[in-house]
Amino acid sequence: MSYLRLLWIFLRIGVMNELAYRANFWVQLLQSLVSMGVALAGLAVIFSHTEELGGWQPAELVALLGVFFLMSGLIGVLVQPSMQRFMEDVRQGTLDFTLTKPEDSQVLVSVSEVRVWKFLDVVQGAVLIGWALAEIGLQTSFMHTATFAITLVAGAAIVYSFWLVLATFSFWFIKAENILVIFQAVYSAGKYPVAIYPRWLKMAMTFLVPVAFAVTVPSEALVGRLSTEVFWGALVMAVVMVVGARVFWLWGVRHYSGASA
Repeated sequence: MSYLRLLWIFLRIGVMNELAYRANFWVQLLQSLVSMGVALAGLAVIFSHTEELGGWQPAELVALLGVFFLMSGLIGVLVQPSMQRFMEDVRQGTLDFTLTKPEDSQVLVSVSEVRVWKFLDVVQGAVLIGWALAEIGLQTSFMHTATFAITLVAGAAIVYSFWLVLATFSFWFIKAENILVIFQAVYSAGKYPVAIYPRWLKMAMTFLVPVAFAVTVPSEALVGRLSTEVFWGALVMAVVMVVGARVFWLWGVRHYSGASA
């Protein structure tokens, strides 16, 4: 409960900060609409030449696109800004103020920055998902909804852990934020199912940069394509990533010399 209280406090701070610059809402809304429009236009061009893409029908790919924007919003609201602020604190030496607080330092770092307007991407993704399900005519059951929710949470945990590991490298490297550019570049390829890519790229998007677990696997659960093996594989991957990121974080903190070094 204390962690939820911390998240609520930082969320309120984020709201107050964003309300000071309300024009950002319209900028973010325009950016989100343009991104969605470009992505849908890309799908329209593709399906003007073919009836399916890697076995995925048009409405199914719209559902995948919805999951892509939904996950992008979750990353943009909390994960990305918090990790970027953490790396800046390491570089400036201000991380000392976080480490001396009584709460868990990883939790404080993970919720330190909230960009509220990024919730627009979450809403946009939910709208696309609803539209796609209506087009598919899929009858959702409790088990179907639960499977999607579980894989979505697992995907979010994997992405968060991946970002935390990359950000923790800032304890040793000054320009660690450049590594995050790699994730952003590869994540943009998640607008399409990983099955359409060459084998080497598919492996990279599954195990090196976990785009498959973040977008494709929840999308497969959403449209009824997910196998039992992949479902359990996603859960195991989430546990491994969360535990591994925690261990790596604690190791990194022990190697942090502080601002006075």
